[in-house]
Amino acid sequence: MKRGYFVRENVLYGLLIFMVVAVVGRLFMLQVIDASELKAKGIERRTSSASLLPERGKILDAQGSVLAQSIPVKEIYADPRAINELIAKKQTSWTKEAMADKIGELLDLDRDKLLEKLNKDLSWVNIANQVDLEKAEAIKALKLPGIGYSDQQRRVYPMDNLASAVLGIVNLAGHGAEGIESYYDEELYGTPGYTSQQFMLKDSKLNEPALKGSDIQLTLDSTIQYLIEQQLDQLVERTQGKRIAILAMDPMTGKILGMGSRPTFNPNDYTSTTPEERRNLNISMSYEPGSTFKIITGAAALEEGILKPDDVFDDPGYIRIGPRYITNWDSDFRPHGEITFQEGMMISSNVVLAQVGMELRKEAFYTYLRAFGFGGRTGIDLTGEETGLLIPQDKARDIDMATMSFGQANLVTPVQLLTAISSIANGGTLYKPYILEKITYPDGTTKTINPTPVRQVVSKSTSEQMTAILEAVVNEGTGAAAHIPGIRVAGKTGTAQKVDPETGGYSSTDFVASFAAYAPANDPKIALIILIDTPQGESHQGGTLAGPVAKAIIEGALQYYGIPVAHETPSEVSKLPETNFERPTPASVAPERTPLKGETVVPDLTGLTMRQAGEKLAQAELHVNFSGTGLVSSQSIQPGTVVNTGTMIDVQFTPLEEILKQTEDPPPTP
Repeated sequence: MKRGYFVRENVLYGLLIFMVVAVVGRLFMLQVIDASELKAKGIERRTSSASLLPERGKILDAQGSVLAQSIPVKEIYADPRAINELIAKKQTSWTKEAMADKIGELLDLDRDKLLEKLNKDLSWVNIANQVDLEKAEAIKALKLPGIGYSDQQRRVYPMDNLASAVLGIVNLAGHGAEGIESYYDEELYGTPGYTSQQFMLKDSKLNEPALKGSDIQLTLDSTIQYLIEQQLDQLVERTQGKRIAILAMDPMTGKILGMGSRPTFNPNDYTSTTPEERRNLNISMSYEPGSTFKIITGAAALEEGILKPDDVFDDPGYIRIGPRYITNWDSDFRPHGEITFQEGMMISSNVVLAQVGMELRKEAFYTYLRAFGFGGRTGIDLTGEETGLLIPQDKARDIDMATMSFGQANLVTPVQLLTAISSIANGGTLYKPYILEKITYPDGTTKTINPTPVRQVVSKSTSEQMTAILEAVVNEGTGAAAHIPGIRVAGKTGTAQKVDPETGGYSSTDFVASFAAYAPANDPKIALIILIDTPQGESHQGGTLAGPVAKAIIEGALQYYGIPVAHETPSEVSKLPETNFERPTPASVAPERTPLKGETVVPDLTGLTMRQAGEKLAQAELHVNFSGTGLVSSQSIQPGTVVNTGTMIDVQFTPLEEILKQTEDPPPTP
């Protein structure tokens, strides 16, 4: 290589160093001059630097409705030392007392506490966080000395407590702390920016803008969630249960359609809540499932070929295992005689299932327990999932095998059990449950999440046999309260005794009532589990308390989907009689006035189906309280009315047959 190359390179390198030194030197001289000028004026030069929080991404439901979003707000702070200087030099007419009075009035803060902050010998104190822009502007307009402002984001949840335990919360630092907000914090948070400012005669700034977080869309559907929330509130009122949970899943994919529990909370005001109120019971509550678990035992035995639906068992009302007696839930040693396995499931016989469990043998039983996912997390994309608890295989005794078979001894979570039951509903495939549908990145690109099959647990034949048995449970057995004419519903009741913490034995007064179901049974679109911990009142049976809830949610969901039921049975929900009746078309209404920020216009829902009404209200960011079935016949707030987003609208549905009767000409007066 020629020597001239090195000469040229060294010259260029030297010029570059000279230019950098010159620029830095110039900046240094400017800072010295400015600092000396400021010092001559009796004012110290201060440097302000801060991290800029990014705008957090939105959380949307399956319809695209906003469940969580961030809005710009301000932090207000003060420099008490600067305030003292300005007051001492009479460069302001404000006193600290007057400042505390005015700020306290505008922000509804305690005046004495504000004054205490302004009297501190510090260069920075926080006055208030997450102040609305309008209030911050009102304070700015006063030109208070020594008061500063910085940008913040406030997380808001337009639907208040809708799916609150699922969504979780965001802390003051802008990071997710629980739920979806925590699990997908990296995607939602964005990239922080930076700002630095020298307060001199001529301010100089160094800025690196923050980059917005990604938006995420969930599988959760607000209409299904509304139905769940409505039933949760009714269960609280009717049963006074300590804890109540409802989970809905698409059994063909593992998608979470809805998830709610009580107690609940409003994430817009989470600082006044407790961790127990914010807990997502569907993934964190471990409980003995009771008779809903008989679905698992029966499926394992059918798959192993040791059982057929019409196999006969003797049920004398009890079974003795060593020194222990096991009885049925419905009697003290009342005999049922010789009954088939299907009949045993229909009456929820503990005696029959204990015999099945004993015949299944320990090694095979535990193989299926693990294959169905019990004893480990499902991997659902939510923080706080528990594993449940299995008795160690090497410690399981004959009495444990018997009691495990009908849902006692082992602990499960609702999401574990419904995931397992969904595998039986869909033909035998266990899917990983999930709640994230799609990520939309700031540059507009997207990533869609696909279902994740985990393993084939049972055969299609076993799935079909167990589904037929569960249909019989609903049509003729303990699950009759969930029967819907024209819709094939498969389900199983559960009533489990709770362990008395004082005695260590099973309580005779405290129970967990539950119901698991899916429909339509031959092509399921929704699977449900309803759980009521320690219901109060005369009844504690899962069929009585939770069966009607399953019926209401399934009926509403299928109507919302507009999906016909089994071909051989006409649907009373979706099939309309032949008629010349013309369904009214919702009118295009003019709003009473132009809606302001945070307001929306109530749409006309006349004649819409539940799905159509749900979609229209979700687009308007309104809450809904559905009642009845059929088409919309009335709504509690008139179309065109301007209301706050999140307002609850009561919507009444009426069957088409009744609408037709109302429109018929009255008989002539005799």
